[in-house]
Amino acid sequence: MIVSWVLLGSIPFAGFARGDEDGAWPRYNPSHRRDNGTMMRLIRPLTRPIESSVLQVHSDGKPVALATVVSEDGYCLTKRSELSGDPIRVRLPDDRLFPARVAAVDRENDLALLHIDAKEIELAAVEFTDMTPPVGGFLISAGHRGRPIGIGVVGVRPRPIGHTGRLGVILAGSDTGGALVRGVFPGSGAEQAGIQQRDRIVAINGKEQSDRATVMSTLHGMYPGEVVRLTIEREGGELAVDAEMRDMSLLQESPNDAKVNGRRNERLSGFEEAIQHDTVLAPEECGGPLLDSAGRVIGINIARAGRIVSYALPASVVRAELVELLEEARATAR
Repeated sequence: MIVSWVLLGSIPFAGFARGDEDGAWPRYNPSHRRDNGTMMRLIRPLTRPIESSVLQVHSDGKPVALATVVSEDGYCLTKRSELSGDPIRVRLPDDRLFPARVAAVDRENDLALLHIDAKEIELAAVEFTDMTPPVGGFLISAGHRGRPIGIGVVGVRPRPIGHTGRLGVILAGSDTGGALVRGVFPGSGAEQAGIQQRDRIVAINGKEQSDRATVMSTLHGMYPGEVVRLTIEREGGELAVDAEMRDMSLLQESPNDAKVNGRRNERLSGFEEAIQHDTVLAPEECGGPLLDSAGRVIGINIARAGRIVSYALPASVVRAELVELLEEARATAR
């Protein structure tokens, strides 16, 4: 079924031929929100085919993301950086919870391939369609059980989103190797880890760092949300601390900015290519399928980046990475 869209002022109105479940036309709702209840009911037939393909991911006892089923033998894709702790479990469309494990990861695009440890469940894999949505085109985000959770508009053509992961320190050179900490940003992973001025970073993740340039190069290779083990020299002694890389835009966000933007993902940058749309998603609603107005799955939502900025990985990127992730996971499982 293809939905035809007509813009009535700033209010999108949708209609489709009779043939929905009750054969009746939905009543018009004058709400200015394009994701009002009437619109959600209107587009529900488009997302119904994937209602067995969208799961809810729980980590550390709370829902943190959605997952898109990509293989009927229990594999699904989700947002890697939201998996903050064990145990990891997934809620099926029938609300049963099953344990899951991380089978493979794609650091560059913040994807994790989960495997559900249950043989008796029945899952349906989504079929991705490689296509570039037109600027100004409408997109539908699907949630748990495939229910629509938002309607968005494409803002710009798909493009790479460079990552801005930062430890949150100002570094200077050191005559004795490594890098000397000259300053620490408030609210950064460095501050939360207890890093202080005059500390000297001499190793990262167990690898010795010869000078400031090496330290900066190593840190620039780490994505937001990743935790690095730093070996620090302080007052003649040596200690190891774990610090989380944070997105630069979050470090620069003021309290007023945070109120305007609302809750955002900890990782909202660093993607090979992304479709930008203006659907308002909660951080835990990332990881689910993105559909066009014909009901085709054209990507996976990957980040709530701003008040009206959400990113999705296009199907072309997902499909390419999925081949390698499944090969790695199945080889390890043998």
